[in-house]
Amino acid sequence: MKKSIIALALFGAFAVPAFAQTAAPAAEAEASPHTLTANVGVFSSYRFRGIDQTFGKPAVQGGFDYSHSSGFYAGNWNSNVSSGAGFPEGNIEMDFYGGYKFAVGDFGIDVGGLYYYYPGSNASPLSRTNSKNLGKTVNGTVDNGEIYVGLSWKFLSLKYSYAVTDYFSLPDSSGTSYLDFGANYDLGGGWGVNGHVGHLFAKDYRYSGTTGSDKIDYTDWKVGVTKDFSGWVVGASYVGTSAKGDCGSAEFYCFSNSLNANGTLGSKSKDAGRGIAVLSVSRSF
Repeated sequence: MKKSIIALALFGAFAVPAFAQTAAPAAEAEASPHTLTANVGVFSSYRFRGIDQTFGKPAVQGGFDYSHSSGFYAGNWNSNVSSGAGFPEGNIEMDFYGGYKFAVGDFGIDVGGLYYYYPGSNASPLSRTNSKNLGKTVNGTVDNGEIYVGLSWKFLSLKYSYAVTDYFSLPDSSGTSYLDFGANYDLGGGWGVNGHVGHLFAKDYRYSGTTGSDKIDYTDWKVGVTKDFSGWVVGASYVGTSAKGDCGSAEFYCFSNSLNANGTLGSKSKDAGRGIAVLSVSRSF
């Protein structure tokens, strides 16, 4: 899951007059209002909102983005994931999004929707995990639908996301939201620094399978640095959270290395919110 989504740059049309020594008609070259880009990256671990999605293993990620000069955009992004991160039998995340953004001076506004889909997954093992409604069952493919609004000013950004479906198929969790404050500053010479603080606000969900904390709310943070090498961006960051993942008391964010459709866990487990360093290499085309 993501994950942070890649911002789309919008360019207006421009015209270039050409003149000859003798009288001649002006020739105009107009830029296309359509922009299509692609991105690919390799990460030492995939952290979505601070939580481990690949059981500490590397992730290969990539997607496509379309934008129009009017401000409308749409895109797709994909990554490998671990079934033990809450996607029984699943190993791929596919995100589909679209929205509208515009700028007023140094201020930017972005509104849109995002759908997370995990093909091949089976949501059934997530049934009866909400202590506030133990009888609630779920089935089908694990997914999540959110709407969002984002604000930006120069190198700062603030984004609020709201789940209009059950949050990643957890029973009776619709209305869960996430607030994300970020900064991305260009130091020049290809160097950049970035930071992030976010908080998950769980709605009407308390995990029933633990003898420890039953809350799934938490705060996460990240600090990082990047260097651009002729279009290839190398990054290093530290990611941490306050998520409850004690495996001794089977708290919610203690993830197994696998989870099948019958609810059987893998032989290994670890705190999915533990602090770690993440290395990456990525490129946009």
